Amino acid sequence: MAPGEGHAARMDGVYRGQRHIYDLTRKYYLLGRDRLIDELAPSVGSHVLEIGCGTGRNLIAAARCWPGAHFYGIDISEEMLKTARASIVRAGLSQRIRVAQGDATDFDPKTLFRIPSFDRIFQSYTLSMIPDWQGAIREAVRHLSPGGALHIIDFGQQEQMPPWFRAALFSWLARFHVAPRALLVEAAREVANDVGGQLAVTRLYRDYAWSLRLEKRLR
Repeated sequence: MAPGEGHAARMDGVYRGQRHIYDLTRKYYLLGRDRLIDELAPSVGSHVLEIGCGTGRNLIAAARCWPGAHFYGIDISEEMLKTARASIVRAGLSQRIRVAQGDATDFDPKTLFRIPSFDRIFQSYTLSMIPDWQGAIREAVRHLSPGGALHIIDFGQQEQMPPWFRAALFSWLARFHVAPRALLVEAAREVANDVGGQLAVTRLYRDYAWSLRLEKRLR
């Protein structure tokens, strides 16, 4: 079994039952998602990809926020995509949102969606669940159009929180195969330097979450 296949099976196992209550339960601690969506600011006709789209919640919100753009999503879990497809249909957005199964560390937009690259890509609380999370950042940037931007929101290191809160949160997250990445900013900065891009970092909610924007330079 390939590494990606093993991760896909693990995620299907985690979400086979949870997908039905995922959005209801996660809204209380996946903070900053709507802030990220507001900051995407795609131009009319832009192509926007969410990596790790899960139930489709963010894609639907983004499509409503930015009606002139086209939206796409990939997720390694086919179980989550079942919920995403149904939610997109219910929202009446099937003409503007397309989703497909794909590995964040190795995917081909031409094969999946018949487009070469994306003007915006975002990753919302996914890097803390992807084993090769550094590879996922590089793969995302590889599929950005020149002048495009990668937006990331994920758990911070809770440095301004009480020690007990950090310990309890990290212990609880580990039950769901979630591990906040202490070196997330450094890894993103390295990728930005490699492509001649710029990285902006905002620490939110007393370091509960980190918001990153990596802009790829124009050729």
